[in-house]
Amino acid sequence: MDESSASSTDETNRRRWLALMTLCLGVLMIVLDTTIVNVALPSIRTSLGFTETSLVWVVNAYLLTFAGFLLLGGRLGDLYGQRRLFLLGIVVFTLASLGCGLAQSQTWLIVARAVQGLGGAVVSAISLSLIIGLFPEPDGRAKAMGVYGFVCSAGGSIGVLLGGVLTSALDWHWIFLVNLPIGVLVLVLCQFLLPKSTAPGAGQHLDVLGAILVTSSLMLAVYAIVNGNETGWLSAQTLTELTGALVLLGLFIAAESRAHTPLMPLGLFRLRNLATANIVGVLWAGAMFAWFFISALYMQLVLEYSALQVGLAFLPANLIMGALSLGISAWVVTRYGIKRPLAGGLACASLGLALFAVAPADGHFLGDVLPAMLLLGLGAGIALNPVLLAAMNDVAPEDAGLASGVINTSFMMGGALGLAVLASLAAAVAHANQSAGISEAAALTAGYHVAFAIGAVFAACAAILGVLLIRTQRASA
Repeated sequence: MDESSASSTDETNRRRWLALMTLCLGVLMIVLDTTIVNVALPSIRTSLGFTETSLVWVVNAYLLTFAGFLLLGGRLGDLYGQRRLFLLGIVVFTLASLGCGLAQSQTWLIVARAVQGLGGAVVSAISLSLIIGLFPEPDGRAKAMGVYGFVCSAGGSIGVLLGGVLTSALDWHWIFLVNLPIGVLVLVLCQFLLPKSTAPGAGQHLDVLGAILVTSSLMLAVYAIVNGNETGWLSAQTLTELTGALVLLGLFIAAESRAHTPLMPLGLFRLRNLATANIVGVLWAGAMFAWFFISALYMQLVLEYSALQVGLAFLPANLIMGALSLGISAWVVTRYGIKRPLAGGLACASLGLALFAVAPADGHFLGDVLPAMLLLGLGAGIALNPVLLAAMNDVAPEDAGLASGVINTSFMMGGALGLAVLASLAAAVAHANQSAGISEAAALTAGYHVAFAIGAVFAACAAILGVLLIRTQRASA
């Protein structure tokens, strides 16, 4: 290879890593917004006069559109160009963030949050497939997926810390306005760094019926899940909504089996690693949401940590995830393949949750919180990369956006359902203990123990499925 060819190769490699960083910056903006709002909810409630019941829609409006449009967003990228749809998603999310930051009424904020979820769904669904396209070779792809995995897994806890800082130092509007410079920077950099390519599925038509059915099914399912605690899980309303979601899903599958150009080719799920990764993703997300949200409640309500202290408590796990995801995880996958790192990481996460399941009401950070955090950071840092690689490795380029949307939907639905069920169980156990005359701190701790224990079972089951069903292979294109 002559000097000019080597220089050209180095420049191309440098540009694609810069493109990866830009894509991950856009994804980080989306991930942060799923948790940064939680810390500011009391301030938003006071400022705009929300009731306890209506306040939840500041979160739910975002979750509803985000989960509902993941599959459609990924498929639109396959059909009309992933670069084009990614940029459109960033524009929508950034403008909606401006709307949230300027909101002066409840309706204004809730509508802007719903639009934010729509933009976030498109960005999340397409970013993974763009990364797959940028890094076709096994070693580079494993490293790139490690960076992406770190952003996805650590972004939530970073959001808690950032939300606490912005709300305390400025006010709640800034948790949304901080997205503006990030969004503009991502847009500008993408214009120069993302390659312009023809959509692999260009020439196909959008399956409109399939899009309507699956989006309606997902949105109705999420609506039932997020309202389950309030209306009752066995209430007529919740059961009707969940039944309606299943009926719509069944109609979607029937329509896809007959469609000439289906939104979701059902044969995609004959890819064993993709199908297994989605099941693992549901269980993994349920376990991780148990860690993230339930441990934050334990630290705030039982150990009486401030929002900033909770964010700092997650810092050791974030640092470990960073060290693993940004290099070590890629080496482990390249050296040992997908199966063993996936199972080992999930086993570590299960052990970390089991430690939280025995943490006492008068627990201390060094003895009761830190060891569990370290194990969970180790597990997340090792396991997420193999899960994503298993989901995407066997997928054809024309279905990459859809597969990305599918795995993101699995994480989203698993997390939403897992959190709703575990939070309900924790609340029920805590209420029963308080009714029996136990102190509030001890009752809450007992409820959280149940949630953590079930989360540990979720992670352990995911590890076992990975061992039994993931096809043994090195990371392959």
